[in-house]
Amino acid sequence: MNKAFFPLFSFVYLSIAGWHYNMTEARQIAQKEHKYILLNFSGSDWCGPCIRMRKEIFDNRSFKDFADSALILVNADFPRMKKNQLSPKQQELNDGMAEKYNSQGKFPYTVLLNSGGKVLKYWEGLPEENPDAFVLEIKNVINGYR
Repeated sequence: MNKAFFPLFSFVYLSIAGWHYNMTEARQIAQKEHKYILLNFSGSDWCGPCIRMRKEIFDNRSFKDFADSALILVNADFPRMKKNQLSPKQQELNDGMAEKYNSQGKFPYTVLLNSGGKVLKYWEGLPEENPDAFVLEIKNVINGYR
């Protein structure tokens, strides 16, 4: 695959795969559907661990199946290449999410929230677990919160 095409493809893929890009909308959906929010901060065109996280965890069937039933997925992407820059409105939304949930600017950085926006757990960097263990960890946090 052409490397120049990959960052655009990954952004399009996340859109298709059910990811959201607006925390306000995600919270409304999570409240309506009684789900939790998994917010992922990524650098889709420069952050190697972010790209690996998408491929190894978020694209995994067991993660997708669990996410479909229990999570609203939100991506706050911070691409660096000029050709991948976000719209000013999306950049503003992402900056707002980063200010509230990732003020230190870590990548990847993943946050599990309840539907009200309360942080339940966060992961700095690429999780060391395989996808099944990552899903189990999320389930355990959710079960402990209920």
